[in-house]
Amino acid sequence: MVIDKPGYEHLIQFLTENLALFEQAGTPYRPAKSVGEFLEECIAEQIIQLCTQHTELEMNHRSLIIREVDGIVYDFQEVLGSVLDNEISCEQAEIIHEIALLIKNLFDNAVAALLD
Repeated sequence: MVIDKPGYEHLIQFLTENLALFEQAGTPYRPAKSVGEFLEECIAEQIIQLCTQHTELEMNHRSLIIREVDGIVYDFQEVLGSVLDNEISCEQAEIIHEIALLIKNLFDNAVAALLD
């Protein structure tokens, strides 16, 4: 659905190019959360919004989306592995939030193509 698309590869590359941001302390994010917690929450929020917006999705489509999201979270956890338990900074939160929005955009495009 999206994992095998060039846009997803670009997201992984974008995260990799910004890894230095995760190796330095920044402005503390409040409420305090770990990088891993924030990553999961941001992506979950966007996928919930996606499913809410696309009421015409069938259960098998939703299941496919959830499986892909699990794979995406796993990939991002692999890239961020050494910093997942670190407290997130505002700057890191901004990058993760942006990536979560881009993930939703990838799924919006895939759902639109699926339903056409």
